[in-house]
Formats: sequence, structure tokens, C-alpha cells
Amino acid sequence: MPAIPSLISMMTQLIASPSISCSQAHWDQSNKGVIQLLEGWLSSQGFQCEVMPLPDQPTKFNLIATLGSGDGGLVLSGHTDTVPYDEDRWKSNPFSLEERDQKLYGLGSCDMKGFFAIVIDTVQKMQLSNLKQPLIILATADEESSMSGARALAEQGSLKARYALIGEPTSLTPIHAHKGIMMERIKVTGQSGHSSNPALGNNAMDAMHSVMSELMTFRTQLKNQYSDANFVIDYPTMNFGCIHGGDNPNRICGRCELEFDLRALPGMSNQALMAEIAQLLPSIEEKTGTTIQLSSLFPDIPSFYTPIESDIIKACETLTKRKASTVAFATEGPFLNQMGMETLILGPGSIDQAHQPNEFMALNQIQPMQEVIRGLIERFCLQTNE
Repeated sequence: MPAIPSLISMMTQLIASPSISCSQAHWDQSNKGVIQLLEGWLSSQGFQCEVMPLPDQPTKFNLIATLGSGDGGLVLSGHTDTVPYDEDRWKSNPFSLEERDQKLYGLGSCDMKGFFAIVIDTVQKMQLSNLKQPLIILATADEESSMSGARALAEQGSLKARYALIGEPTSLTPIHAHKGIMMERIKVTGQSGHSSNPALGNNAMDAMHSVMSELMTFRTQLKNQYSDANFVIDYPTMNFGCIHGGDNPNRICGRCELEFDLRALPGMSNQALMAEIAQLLPSIEEKTGTTIQLSSLFPDIPSFYTPIESDIIKACETLTKRKASTVAFATEGPFLNQMGMETLILGPGSIDQAHQPNEFMALNQIQPMQEVIRGLIERFCLQTNE
């Protein structure tokens, strides 16, 4: 097989290919350059590569690269996009890999372009001509914004395997669960008027006060009803993130909007929570004479949970010598689970560096991650019994 670049060279090229995903159009970019690099390297190693444009997003792509065949096997998964960046707060060019103090700096170095370089460097050094089950490398689009890449795969059902590892930065700790997240908006429409006479209008801010009171009561009920000791914050949370209403002190507020998030524990249904919130609003509408609308800012992300007794969790606990834990941030894990795979989150680098100026991956994370990857491939792709 033809030689591929060194790990550092691959990482350099991936970081030099901008692939920001963002809900704001002026930031949003295609991930085509990153996908083309990965496809070229993996094809040279014998992988069968399928590049899949996202529905209704012709500039965004998923990549499924498969070596071997069978109905089991292992997926090594990562996302190709990064978040936006604050150029004035970086000490070096975000798109140029720079090594300083035993750390590799660059946008996406740990979250999570560096993971792909580590995977490909590991795989090309292994003897994989006699796979018993397939090895699949998955690269997705838009994880940092809509997760539309993973959603499309789940809807299409186009990925078949038994086990999956998502290489998000966890400082090499196996993660078997995280909370879901919903981001919602409540809009109250009343009637503006001169503030000297309340009867001339219908104050949307007054009605929003009632809405927030009901939500705070509901929040307390959730906290009292649900708990999971596996999480540092062991109950569902609801945060009122921003509120906007009115335009002048001497005008009755005609419209008020509240945006909030809700993070549910594994086992809780986002749809059921939305339905319960919706049921709180009609009585407030009737009492206040306003119109109240509930809508989602973004599609919700389900909670993620893989039983701690699962084979891949146990294998990674053995390989890392660390007990599986939980995290607060969301991943593509629930979408891979929906496709029937036992999934865990485990990767090099720290989430503390992700989404930050001067993002880096420490060099001492690379070799231990390669050992985990080799161990999983040997266990789930090379051995005859899974």
C-alpha cells in the first residue's frame, strides 16, 4: 500500500482545511476539504469509501470508510467540523498546527480533527488483511451546530456495526452516558398601549411572569422526581438563558420572548417534557388574554446511555485502567445508539480545551489513545468471537 503522511502531517493538513459549522451563515463553511483528505488517506489503505452529501445541504458531507465485511465490527467515529474562533485571542494561527511545550495547538486539534490523524496512523501500522469483522471509520458533518450529519445517518439507517467509539476529548476516560438537551422559546403576544392606563393594552411581560413562575415550579418538580447519582449534577436542569420584551418604560409591553434550555437525564423523554410544558400554557393564555407560543430553537438531542456492563465499555475500562463515567456535554452518541450500536465516548485531549482560544492536544495523549484503538480493533475486528 502507498505510504500516507505522518501523524503530525495529517493533523497539520486537517487543521489547515477550515470546516466551521455554525447557525450564523457568515461563519458556516463546507467540510468538503476535510472529507477529501480523509477519503484519500483511507482509500490508499484499502478502505471502501462512501461520501454522502447531507439531505438539502449539498456542501456538507458524511464519510463512511469500511475495511472488511460482516454484520458486527467496530466504528471509530468523529466529526469533521469545528466551532468559530476568536482570532484576536489566539497566540498563533488557528489553522496552522504549532507545537509548544509538548502540546499541539490548532483549531480542532482536540475537538476533534486530531482524533482522525491518530486513528489513521494507528490503522496503517496494523496488519489488517485478515479481519473477521469490519472496521469502519465514520466522519460526520455539523456536529457543532445541528448534528445534521449524525441525524441523517440515523434516519437513513445506512451504518451497520455492533460497537462504536466516538473520539470526543474525554482525557482518555470512557464515557457511557450524558444528558440530553433541548433549547426552546416561549413567545407571549399581548397588546401595547399607553402606560398611563393599563386598560388600553394587555401586558405581555406580566403574562411572561406567570409563565416563568409555572416553569420554575415545573423545574422544582423535575428536580424532586428524577435523579441519577452517576452525574455530578444529578438532576434535570432548566436554565432561563435570555429574555426580551417591550421597548419603552411608558408603553405597555406588547411582546415578550423567553429562551431556555432543559437537560434531561437518561431515561427521560424530551418529547414528553415538551408536552408537559405545552400543557402549562393555555390556562395562562386564558387568564391573561394573551397568545403564547412554544417552539424549539434547534432540534433536540436525546440523552445518551450505554449500559456499563456492555462489552465495549468493559473493554475500554480494561484498556485505559479507568472506570466509565458521565459528562455534561452532548455528543452524537444517542444517534449511533439508535442505529443499534453499543457506543461509548472516549478520546484524547480535554474538553476544557475544546471551544477555547489556543485549543491544544497534549502530546502525551497520543500514544495511550493509539493503544486503545489497537486493543479495540484486535478485540472486535480480528478475533473470531465477539
